[in-house]
Amino acid sequence: MPPWNSPMTATDFDRIRPLRWEAGALYLLDQRALPQRVSELRVADAAAAAAAIRDMVVRGAPAIGLTGAYGLVLAAQTLARAEPTASQWRAGLAAAATRLAAARPTAVHLHWALGQMQAVASAPGEVAPLLAAARAMQAADVAANRQMGARALAVIEQQAAGAGQGDRPLQVLTHCNTGSLATAGYGTALGAIRSLQAAARLAGVFATETRPWLQGARLTAWELAQEGIPVTLVTEGGAAALLAGGQIDWLIVGADRIAANGDTVNKIGTYGLMLAARANDVRTMVVAPLATVDLTLQTGRQIPIEQRAAGELLPAGADPRIGAYNPAFDVTPAALIDWWVTEHGALAAASAEAFRALAP
Repeated sequence: MPPWNSPMTATDFDRIRPLRWEAGALYLLDQRALPQRVSELRVADAAAAAAAIRDMVVRGAPAIGLTGAYGLVLAAQTLARAEPTASQWRAGLAAAATRLAAARPTAVHLHWALGQMQAVASAPGEVAPLLAAARAMQAADVAANRQMGARALAVIEQQAAGAGQGDRPLQVLTHCNTGSLATAGYGTALGAIRSLQAAARLAGVFATETRPWLQGARLTAWELAQEGIPVTLVTEGGAAALLAGGQIDWLIVGADRIAANGDTVNKIGTYGLMLAARANDVRTMVVAPLATVDLTLQTGRQIPIEQRAAGELLPAGADPRIGAYNPAFDVTPAALIDWWVTEHGALAAASAEAFRALAP
């Protein structure tokens, strides 16, 4: 069995895993190589983990967070070999966490995961509690994603009944990759789609190409095809026409950060899709773990937006006088979003109070 393929049953529509820990090292399914080649990258220290996050070997807010968590375990292993004092231990872990956090500044899940890991750091040289925490975080993410999928399905069923759609299979448009590749497994927005498929309520999925690195064309289409879920690729510029054509029932996306008022940062192009969906009366849903909500930020305007390198956009040998605007994310105002679904509940109206009420 390939290392990325977990031994789950086909009815789960969930057999892909993007990362694993084995024999003191982290192994990442190298998403830069997909779909042409399935290969793993062995990550042996925190610096390599930070590079893997920055270079998008791994991507997707939960998977980035988990890579950061295991990156801190790797840092702890390195520090432990030097038999550090308490102050050296704390300083070394803090420095590693800072380096890991800087690798992708927009995704709040990375900062959250590193904070959780630092909170369990115990006596100098004690690696076991950190490894246990990272493993627990990984298992909890899969469980949370399945819960999100179930909640999203319940919302969609409720809305379909209210609209008189009965049991008609639904067409979904999604953006970026929010599936098992982007999480510990099952996925957020693609988790909702997996739940629709398992309930025989999915007619098909339209996936956008998605920049940077065409993550929809390369990753989402590959992942859904691997699971036997019907998928059709749509050009980035063609998605608005698709929404206008009456073929889409739901636009379902993930999130990298959500402000207290519900403004949502997701992969670049999400804002335009949300505008087109609203103009054409297509319902919209954001599916993301509650840890993605950043209550310290009142609106999406306060969220830092990562700018990718010009070389990712410009063709080789481009005239050096040509500039490049290559943001990785954009902000969708809360007013364009119909539902926010987390593992702890679904909201039709977002606010700091409503998000706090969801917390267990």
